[in-house]
Amino acid sequence: MPKRKRKFLKRKILGSLVLAYVLFANSCMTMRTSSKDTKLFFAEHGVDYLEHTVAVEGTEIHYIQTGQQNAPTLVFIHGSPGSWDAYKSYLTDSVLTKRFRLISVDRPGFGKSDFRRSMALEPQALLLNRLLSGLDNGKKFTLIGHSYGGPLVVQMALEQPELHSHLVVLAGALDPAAEKPEKWRKPLTWFPLKYLVPGALKPSNDELWMLKEDLKQLQPRLSGLKLPTLVIHGKEDKLVPYQNVGFMKHEFSNVDRLKVIPIENENHFIVWTQEHLIKKSILDWVVTD
Repeated sequence: MPKRKRKFLKRKILGSLVLAYVLFANSCMTMRTSSKDTKLFFAEHGVDYLEHTVAVEGTEIHYIQTGQQNAPTLVFIHGSPGSWDAYKSYLTDSVLTKRFRLISVDRPGFGKSDFRRSMALEPQALLLNRLLSGLDNGKKFTLIGHSYGGPLVVQMALEQPELHSHLVVLAGALDPAAEKPEKWRKPLTWFPLKYLVPGALKPSNDELWMLKEDLKQLQPRLSGLKLPTLVIHGKEDKLVPYQNVGFMKHEFSNVDRLKVIPIENENHFIVWTQEHLIKKSILDWVVTD
């Protein structure tokens, strides 16, 4: 085979491999549950549910709803990466579904909500508030956010406080000083490298790289937070250090009521490892308030 032809063939093979990887990266690690598996999950638990995708200012937002249509609403916001099914055991809890309407969303860029299209903290908050405004049943929303979802629910409450009644921050990343974004994240936000990051890790990388600056912009507004706020955090959390709790105690200076539940010898994944405690705490916080 002539040298020129061999060189062309090598380039063609390399190009095909790169294209195959890009297609693979965009299709793998989606971290989302198919509609078929969603239907099977709720059928196995004997729970009725609604699955919807709505367009909000040009962005597709997907969510799952269970519980009582006309009851006060618990809104669950996942971390990074993640999707609605991070809270699937909460959506099927017999006590919660009898007392509340429960909504768990795929945040923008994740699950079935404009997958891989990342955005910063504030625009996410505005979009999710707009979604909830369209789902208003006359009773205010309790916002529950884990990890990245923690600052997101705080931002949502500051943007539209009249829409919400309570906040629950689970291992929330609020302190900009505690955020130390790895330097390797930045190049993976550049074109064309961002297309090589697989699945849900792409929007996760983007928003985690932006988070420190987002939190710096959020910090001066925190004294304006007034909603009753419950904070639950593991004291051995290595991903979102417990120093975030001290930061929140200091910055949440005007909340109507602040309650902190520290968990000894617990890490970042309290949504799953401390499910019973969190469910009970939510019930006590919302029902008795």
